[in-house]
Amino acid sequence: MLRLLAHQLRYDLLASFRNPRARFFTFILPVVLLVILAGVFGSGHTVLDGVRVDLARFYVPGILAMSVVTASYANLVIAITTLRESGVLKRRRATPVQPALLVASQALTTLIITLIMAAILLAIGKLGYGIGFSAGALAALACAVVVGTLACSCVGYAVSGLIRSSDAAQPAVQLTTLPLWFISGVFVPAADLSPTLRQIASIFPVEHLANACERAVVHGSFTAALAPTDLLVLAVWGAAAAVLAARRFSWLPSAAGA
Repeated sequence: MLRLLAHQLRYDLLASFRNPRARFFTFILPVVLLVILAGVFGSGHTVLDGVRVDLARFYVPGILAMSVVTASYANLVIAITTLRESGVLKRRRATPVQPALLVASQALTTLIITLIMAAILLAIGKLGYGIGFSAGALAALACAVVVGTLACSCVGYAVSGLIRSSDAAQPAVQLTTLPLWFISGVFVPAADLSPTLRQIASIFPVEHLANACERAVVHGSFTAALAPTDLLVLAVWGAAAAVLAARRFSWLPSAAGA
């Protein structure tokens, strides 16, 4: 079983790294956005969890949260929908490999990619803008990335089951992510938003992931940097999405399942 999982994991990792679209949106775009936003607006200030910080320090966890959602939700929705509608999932299901192993491999692949991207963004923040993290803050940030990745992956599986065409996957992803980037503390500090927008954002998991990442920027100890309430909300979203995904997920193309 472990040997099959390792083989499938290697295949999924290679497929992800060789996908030009996935490489761009997962690795290149977050770095470009971080450099541009920190370069243009980095001299300004905002308030994170009651602490006044430079905007450059704000953008590191914000872009990190965006990259987690992109890798574990956006890319997953597009990939699963495309594989299902092209018949690849149907052929995989016909192999001796257990379905649980295929799902586990995809989850591990997504987690590895998000951890790599997190390391890259933190390195850029440290080397380019002098933004460092204590060991406790890094541990809390790792918890946020892992919980956020798993939760968003579950949401990705659930949403992919609702999309009936590979052509609709990209627009669906953009419709469900772009508005949230601006109201969830990713591009615009939450302190600058109206109470109404903040209340709307609090319903969705992106804001809670961004909050969990931002706490690690302004606090040094693990207990202070950890955001248990936000992590709980992410876990609830993940659990609810997992139930929906289990009910709606299909290995067959929509035409075949109709």
